This record gives sequence, C-alpha cells and structure tokens, in this order.
Amino acid sequence: MRKSETSEHRSWTMSRIRSKNTGPEMRVRRLVHSLGYRYRLHRKDLPGKPDIVFGPRRKIIEVRGCFWHAHSRYDPACREVRAPVKTNTAYWGPKIDRNVARDAANLGKLTSLGWNVLVIWECELRDIAQVERKVRTFIESCT
Repeated sequence: MRKSETSEHRSWTMSRIRSKNTGPEMRVRRLVHSLGYRYRLHRKDLPGKPDIVFGPRRKIIEVRGCFWHAHSRYDPACREVRAPVKTNTAYWGPKIDRNVARDAANLGKLTSLGWNVLVIWECELRDIAQVERKVRTFIESCT
C-alpha cells in the first residue's frame, strides 16, 4: 500500500471494482457486436453467469482479468499481472485461488452441458485484430 493511501481509501477503491461490464468485457462486447453477432449477457440459468452467450450456437465467451483470475499461472509471459499482493496476503492468496477453482468448476459444468467456451484474457486485448480472428473462428466453427 502506498504511504499516502489510508485503509479507508483502499476500501473505497476496492468497492469500485465490478464483476460485470468491466472495461475488457465491454471491449469484447463491442467487437462481437461490430462483427454482426448478437448475444445475451450473464445468463443466470448457466453456471457462473457467463459474460457473452450465443444461445442457438451453444457458445460462450468468458472475458477474464489477468490479475483476478491468475493468468500468470497459465501463461508466465502475461504482463498484465503486476507485482503480487503485499498486504493482507492471508486474504488475497486464497481469494484468487477460489476464483481459479470456481472458473474451472464452471467451465467443467458448461462443457458437460454441451456448451463450447472461449476464454479471452485481458492481456490478449492488446492485439484486437488477433482477438477478432479468434472470435470469428470460434463462433463460426461447427463444434
């Protein structure tokens, strides 16, 4: 924590972090919409309330933040994850571990229900052309 930052200020900052309609999610949604695809958001009847759902195609796009979902565990080259948390590590370590476990459980449930899931990581959005190709390929694939 920076010296000038009080615990009250940190609490206020953390309260502003959203789980829906995040910046990365909005970028992907605008991209998908501009490609002409229509979708539903955060369907409550599906495990984990996925970000973007293409019902008739049985496809889902999940947009994950690199820090909150521990992308560096899957891709050590990810530069979005800054330094590890230095304060309250007894809380944040297990919190991020729970996020990872929940992601895996929801992915398993969705695939067992016959859904195809594409995960887009926050760091991938630096190359939006690559994300566009990835999304097109995923949505148009027959599986």
